[in-house]
Amino acid sequence: MQVSLQPGQLLARGVARHLARCGFVSVEEFVPSRGLRVDVMGLGPKGELWGIECKSSRADFQSDSKWQGYLEWCDRYFWAVDMAFPTELLPEGSGLILADAYDAEIVRMGPEDRLAPARRKAMIQKFATHAARRLQAFRDPGVAGVVGVSL
Repeated sequence: MQVSLQPGQLLARGVARHLARCGFVSVEEFVPSRGLRVDVMGLGPKGELWGIECKSSRADFQSDSKWQGYLEWCDRYFWAVDMAFPTELLPEGSGLILADAYDAEIVRMGPEDRLAPARRKAMIQKFATHAARRLQAFRDPGVAGVVGVSL
């Protein structure tokens, strides 16, 4: 069964592929806290956590009022957009990734604001739990409703 991905999901796939080449693992639609859902959360080889929000259009960006809430849950924050996106809309002081469905490139590194050790530990544990539940739901779709995970 072929699933049609939305433009933002295609960007997320390219971002995840790039992160993997940089030694990161990632999960999409990660919930760091109630009411927030980061498009891609990357976990680096040294335990660094990067939040990436994928925006497929001007309207998509302008309708996002929650992005600043993600900053306290990651060490670096990035916007991922395609080549046609008007990047001048994006706030200074955040990272920029140009992406498509197949790859990505970090154009501007997001500034580092390291998480406190206790929060880092909690986030890495949450990341691992999310990834394990996602894998379990993929391998056994019948369990998805039990553990509350969507693929």
